[in-house]
Amino acid sequence: MWNKSGTHMKKIIIGFIAVAALVGCSTLQSIVRSSLPYTATLIVPASTSTGNTHSAVSPASSMDQLFGSNTNAQVKEVRIASAKLSASNPANQNIGAFSSVKLYLSRSDGSGEILVASRTDIGSSVGNNLVLDIDNSRFVDDIIKSNAARIRMEYVLRNKLTTDVSLKASLGFSSVPATAQ
Repeated sequence: MWNKSGTHMKKIIIGFIAVAALVGCSTLQSIVRSSLPYTATLIVPASTSTGNTHSAVSPASSMDQLFGSNTNAQVKEVRIASAKLSASNPANQNIGAFSSVKLYLSRSDGSGEILVASRTDIGSSVGNNLVLDIDNSRFVDDIIKSNAARIRMEYVLRNKLTTDVSLKASLGFSSVPATAQ
């Protein structure tokens, strides 16, 4: 009788460990998703006119994609948590050359596009980094869980550029673990 209940107890313990590992894995994936932003390099040509709305598009990538990790299946309720633009080339480019920017996230084919961040009141001397105002009113699960995403920047130039400008867009996300129901 002792052997029989000991086997039963082992099954319970193994089951408990398996459930804890699954929940722990989902929690870890949620943390990874939150700490590995999607980034894209957006090019604004020097020939761009001022005062008009233009667009730049680039594929978005995340470090977990580069390492072949599929963390996206383990998360849900993904929302934008932060958005930042940084001048990458030239590194000292003043983002104040732009009067407004909007960042959209979509699947790689442009479908499902959602406005995720914007700034319409960019100061003329803001410097080479700009934190954007986020719009986290919608979940972006479908886009993040697709095989590839892209970022489109809609912008208006205040000042004429003297050279092509590369801007790095960085989008951070928040999510919750997707546990089995």
